[in-house]
Amino acid sequence: MYRNTSFSAKDTDLSALFIGDKAENGQLYKDLLGKLVDEHLGWRQNYMPQDKPMISAEQQTSPEFRGTVNNMKDVLDELSSRLRSQSVPWHNAGRYWGHMNSETLMPAILAYNYAMLWNGNNVAYESSPATSQMEEEVGLEFATLMGYTNGWGHIVADGSLANLEGLWYARNIKSLPFAMKAVDPTIVAGKTDWELSNMSTKEIMDLVEANGDKIDEIKAKSARGGKDLDKLGKWLVPQTKHYSWLKAADIIGVGLDQVIPVPVDSNYRMDINELEKIIRELASTETPILGVVGVVGSTEEGAVDGINEIAELRNKLVKEGIYFYFHIDAAYGGYGRAILLDEDNKLMPYEDLQSKFAEYNVFTEEENLISEHTYKAYAAFPEAESVTIDPHKMGYIPYSAGGIAIQDIRMRDVISYFATYVFEKGADIPALLGAYILEGSKAGATAASVWAAHKTLPLNVTGYGKLVGASIEGARRFYNFLSGLEFKVGDKTIEVHPLTDPDFNMVDYVFQEKGNNNLVEMNELNHEFYNQASYVTGSIYGNEYLTSHTDFAIPDYGNSPFKFVNNLGVTEEGWKEAGKVTVLRAAVMTPYMNKAENFDYFAPKIKQAMQEKLEAIYEDRK
Repeated sequence: MYRNTSFSAKDTDLSALFIGDKAENGQLYKDLLGKLVDEHLGWRQNYMPQDKPMISAEQQTSPEFRGTVNNMKDVLDELSSRLRSQSVPWHNAGRYWGHMNSETLMPAILAYNYAMLWNGNNVAYESSPATSQMEEEVGLEFATLMGYTNGWGHIVADGSLANLEGLWYARNIKSLPFAMKAVDPTIVAGKTDWELSNMSTKEIMDLVEANGDKIDEIKAKSARGGKDLDKLGKWLVPQTKHYSWLKAADIIGVGLDQVIPVPVDSNYRMDINELEKIIRELASTETPILGVVGVVGSTEEGAVDGINEIAELRNKLVKEGIYFYFHIDAAYGGYGRAILLDEDNKLMPYEDLQSKFAEYNVFTEEENLISEHTYKAYAAFPEAESVTIDPHKMGYIPYSAGGIAIQDIRMRDVISYFATYVFEKGADIPALLGAYILEGSKAGATAASVWAAHKTLPLNVTGYGKLVGASIEGARRFYNFLSGLEFKVGDKTIEVHPLTDPDFNMVDYVFQEKGNNNLVEMNELNHEFYNQASYVTGSIYGNEYLTSHTDFAIPDYGNSPFKFVNNLGVTEEGWKEAGKVTVLRAAVMTPYMNKAENFDYFAPKIKQAMQEKLEAIYEDRK
């Protein structure tokens, strides 16, 4: 491996790793891509040089060849035109404040561009020796990031599939004790069905390892064969859950009726007291808990559940004979753990964070923007059996790149399948992925992209910590900017109210006409603003401020948003009448708005764009 050994991680300059808001590094991108393409072309030319070319010079000069090339150029011209006129400017530093999208890392883009030329298929090592090894390395990096000492992981298409795999693991593992009883009762002798349904994952995996000669027979009698699904119990998810959990329960055979939403508090974090109450009510009738999901970086609020509180609750309940599988959905927030790891990938003490952040220039100002609540949540990650993490979110990797990490590498044996034409069981090869994952054919280019990003920016405070820090600091600037902001539109005063102090880098907010406490009308105003600040009204290309929106509705959130709207003067009757609150939503992923001079440049432009959109709304109402 050729690496600049004199380069210090402290010297990493994030601005060198992006093409740039105005393509400032465009030539660098072209130079590096050209070099990589030339190397690929040389690879083709030098492989079996004695072979004759398949495309002759005569063919290349024929009218048909030239006509085909010209047609291809026309198609690509149209492609370019449509993309340039109908795409969202995720890359823009100060104009885009919406979904979980941003400019992606240049090394990741280049690696993806380059690896596509080989078209590796990571389902089997023989079709992708290089990128299969890269994915194996990335999976182990995922595990290390989560604090797993004997873990494993891999890349999936997205967080939905990773969540599905998490539920797949839980279903199969929790069904194994019943399968053991069916195959050889002596393995779990003396245990009641209730005790079988509350065995810990470690205890189960130890028994699987001890009875390896019977593993195939045991797996055949497990949930894989459709057995004992009714004995697995309930899957508990917070009200802030991603919709993929419902799809996963449907597909995996657990069933939607087994999914129970757990109320969240006014900060949109899982209410740990409500969680314990639900678990104890179920346990009182010996209804098992299949698993509990904690969310780190909810899709609508960026909220961080008390992962440590969930872990502590499980430790308490274990003493009473109650055990549940624990999965963390950190599709959005997973990479955030990097900011808390030192140069050796060890979790830093909370009291040491500020000095380390200063040493590595994580924030532009001397402050610690990581709350103790968020720190404790990330510190407890190793307690969970599995974690969802999406490189194509806070990893700044091109789509599609999700990921999952598991606590114990032995767990992968409970979901494994070995297709003999693809991979041989027990084969001594550097990477064996296809047997242990949900997907079949998958792009090796994705693995190369994530691998290159991780090698450029290590998954700790020296690398991704800086990038995550830039995002968090930018979000704090945006939150402070919105707080107390107001506009004059005719004789109306329009106030801006952030939803909650962000746990991570998501900033939600509402516009409210001063003196008007009617929630239905406030919701209409915010939805109209979204229309003005999205693809709905006018050209995206010419829109000077873009955002996203969502609804916090009673069927999904219960009354958790009431405290917020009540503080704005909305009565309980008004809340029930509206049944929801419509909010504007900004996932502040830009790596540029952490710097005061950059944010201060865009702040008046953002304010002016908001002013013009509000004026357009009230003009349209006339």
